[in-house]
Amino acid sequence: MQVPLYQAKAEFFRMLGHPVRIRVLELLQHGPLAVRDLLADIEIEPSSLSQQLGVLRRAGIIVSTRQGSTVIYALAGGDIADLLKAARRILTELLAGQYAILTESPAGTGASAGPVPVGKES
Repeated sequence: MQVPLYQAKAEFFRMLGHPVRIRVLELLQHGPLAVRDLLADIEIEPSSLSQQLGVLRRAGIIVSTRQGSTVIYALAGGDIADLLKAARRILTELLAGQYAILTESPAGTGASAGPVPVGKES
């Protein structure tokens, strides 16, 4: 039985829907990295990182190679980097729109005029 494209897309985005997975992909868009380098940047338990890398690898989004005792991960293709750039652009536009709305609020309404932080990104 074939899965409708919209359902496959939903599953794909659900698979991406974990902060550690997104961070791994952000780091790998700059080139292949060893697990130790990912651990240094992400600062989580090795077992947790291993679990998230496994999800991405099984989905075919990243690939791994072994160089001696070192495992190196890389993006399987450039489309994921393009997707991350598009997501950043969309979020930037959405947040800019929200900021514009907040700064247009009349004084004394209790609305905050400060920007909404998005978090750490490369």
